[in-house]
Amino acid sequence: MKRLCHVVTVSFVALTTLISSSLVFAQLTVFDPANYGQNVLTAARELQQINNQITSLQNQAQSLTNQAKNLASLPYTSLQQLQSSITRTQQLLVQAQRIAYDVQQIDRAFSTTYAAATSSQSGRELIANAQTRWQNSVAALQDAMRVQAGVVGNLETNRSEMSALVSSSQGATGALQATQAGNQLLSLQAQQLADLTAVVAAQGRAQSLDAAQRAAAQDQGREQLRRFLTEGGKCQSSTVRMFHQ
Repeated sequence: MKRLCHVVTVSFVALTTLISSSLVFAQLTVFDPANYGQNVLTAARELQQINNQITSLQNQAQSLTNQAKNLASLPYTSLQQLQSSITRTQQLLVQAQRIAYDVQQIDRAFSTTYAAATSSQSGRELIANAQTRWQNSVAALQDAMRVQAGVVGNLETNRSEMSALVSSSQGATGALQATQAGNQLLSLQAQQLADLTAVVAAQGRAQSLDAAQRAAAQDQGREQLRRFLTEGGKCQSSTVRMFHQ
């Protein structure tokens, strides 16, 4: 009986050892190098895709940042200063004395004061017209000088505005700011051209009235000479009042 138990025990131990050896062998044969390599390669590819996605997101973020810069407005504007300069020049033109920049006034003056002298006009009328023409010429010269002085006064404003706009253009962070700075520089140039136009107009007005005065004076001189020659015997001495008296 004891021998039988010993045999059973030995058999059981042997069987247990055999089973354990089989399990260990089974566990060792589960590791597949080819499969492991494939898994590593797959993981590496997935990691690369993740890195690519991260890079793409970074590029998109940078693109959005650049777009935001391109859409950013220029923090400086010269509109108010330019409008003030133009307004000052316009006011000087509006303040033109006697004959304004108005077609109807000009036509009326040239049909009366600057019209050709006629035999129906009295000597007093001729003298009055001559005095009016002289006053118009002097007033036009004064107006021209006032406009010139106003434009010269705008030069300092234009200089400071140009400096500020050039600095803003050089420091622009995006396309919109650079474009706005360029547009404002063009506006400054337009304002300067407006000042130049005003000076030319005022100077031309003064020259035109002076030329008209000379032409009217020559015509009046011919009429007065004609009267003297035809009515010389009827002339009577009288006191003559000069323009400055």
